[in-house]
Amino acid sequence: MSILEQLRLLHAGWRDVLEVGIVSYAIYRVLLILHRTRAMQVLAGVIVLAAAYGVAYVLQLGMIVYLLTFVFSYGLIALLVVFAPELRAALAQIGRSPMSRIFAHMGEAEIADEVSDAVERLSRSGIGAIIAIEREVSLDEYIQSGSAMQAKVSADLLATIFTPYSPLHDGAVIIRGDMIVGAGCILPLSQASLSDRSLGTRHRAALGLSEETDALVLVVSEETSTITVASNSRLWRNVSAPDVRELVAARSGRGTQQNQQLQIGS
Repeated sequence: MSILEQLRLLHAGWRDVLEVGIVSYAIYRVLLILHRTRAMQVLAGVIVLAAAYGVAYVLQLGMIVYLLTFVFSYGLIALLVVFAPELRAALAQIGRSPMSRIFAHMGEAEIADEVSDAVERLSRSGIGAIIAIEREVSLDEYIQSGSAMQAKVSADLLATIFTPYSPLHDGAVIIRGDMIVGAGCILPLSQASLSDRSLGTRHRAALGLSEETDALVLVVSEETSTITVASNSRLWRNVSAPDVRELVAARSGRGTQQNQQLQIGS
């Protein structure tokens, strides 16, 4: 029987279509959580090993098949450890109720006003700050490096957190939705070469987070009082408070054309 004849025997019902749709959406959400994280690189490595196993099996390379079988047998435990942050993030997203977000959370415009107001105050006062706004990729891994919080986004609270010599001023604040969920958090430093030597650790941390996640990161320079935005592995400098308000409200992560784009070396 040919493949075409076999396909003709398939009679997909509405249950089959529903199951395919649910499974496809679940796979999409899992890949979305893993996207632009270190776990995605691990997943790519697993795919390469699986492909190598298939080639070795077809070519009847017994030793390689045996070794890869041994690796896959004990590698599942290692994968559970490696993917632990992503698994926690996935379970946390499943446990969040979309309906509660609609009724309980602040509007995007209100959040944008509070964040832009805080950034403008910090810039006028010459106080350094770094604020990461979570989007699709979870930042739970970085929240655990600081102090977990559950507080409504407020310009007064943000300004207070970054007040010099306060316990949490030297790390990053992480915002999820309309809540400040972490303060004093440690972010990964970018290894990219920056053309401007005046950029410090905060800018490297903002760029590093934007390289590993899809977060929108705002930086206020303590030395120059300028505002910088990091997103999609790029930096935009000399951003104004209205620009910040627009970016936070849209969560687009795109810089405006009038901003000076910092060249990043490979």
